[in-house]
Amino acid sequence: MQFKDYYETLGLEPSAGEAEIKTAYRRLARKYHPDVSKEAGAEEKFKAVNEAYEALRDPQKRTAYDQLRARGYRPGDEVQAPPGGFGGGYGGGNPDFEEIFAGGGAGGGFSDFFENLFGRGRSAGGGFGGNAGARPAPPRGDTRAKLAISLELVHEGGSVRISVNNKTLDVRVPKGIRPGQLIRLAGQGTHGDLLLEIEYAAHPQFEVDGRNVIHVLPLAPWEAALGATISVPTLGGPVDLKIPANSEAGRKLRLRGRGLPGTPAGDQIVELEVLAPRPQTDAQHEAYETMRVAFGEDWRRE
Repeated sequence: MQFKDYYETLGLEPSAGEAEIKTAYRRLARKYHPDVSKEAGAEEKFKAVNEAYEALRDPQKRTAYDQLRARGYRPGDEVQAPPGGFGGGYGGGNPDFEEIFAGGGAGGGFSDFFENLFGRGRSAGGGFGGNAGARPAPPRGDTRAKLAISLELVHEGGSVRISVNNKTLDVRVPKGIRPGQLIRLAGQGTHGDLLLEIEYAAHPQFEVDGRNVIHVLPLAPWEAALGATISVPTLGGPVDLKIPANSEAGRKLRLRGRGLPGTPAGDQIVELEVLAPRPQTDAQHEAYETMRVAFGEDWRRE
């Protein structure tokens, strides 16, 4: 298998902090998302970004990866995995748990390198299909596993197909299911039932806070200053959001009832991020120059 430089994939230095990793992931996931990007190879780049983020966002996995990287491997170098993988597999050493991950969709599966380093890996792409791997509990007990599902599936409810113990199962997922809740599949475990503990897969556009979802919306300076109406993604589909004039970076707008289902339903919080587009043409350079002259050198005093 070939070594992958996850820091290089995200455009980061190895010293990058948690916030830098998350920011880089958001930016690149938005850029290469197959529903957005028309660039050749965008889907493969999107998968690579998700894999890199999954490896670096978790301190234990990042430490294991850093230890391997410190041996001097470079992208494309052949790496020989010892029996059992490098770090004892993913899951923190709990003998009763092995993660089951809902994959497919835009995210796809993870590479052999990831799976050999961490054990069976997760697809963070948020699709509706899945692969599963479960470690049997001790005899005369149930089999336990974690099932990572997309926020879209939580929002709509439905079913997800998993593979476990060489069997394909269709699992019905109730609308609004919460992390930590269990789905019991009677008789599908090695020595009893199969218990699936729900967790939410990472999403390129949303973070979860209780039943609320948070979306960071980039704005151009003129949109923030003059106001605008912008199409914003939600779990139920895009909606038009009115941006008030004189909005500042960090301002939060609320779309009521657009979060995760429940009683009551959660909201979608839209956090504004003001970015200055890089000028590409003479006309764009001139527009920035006009702004500079119009606002003068003392605008910070305001």
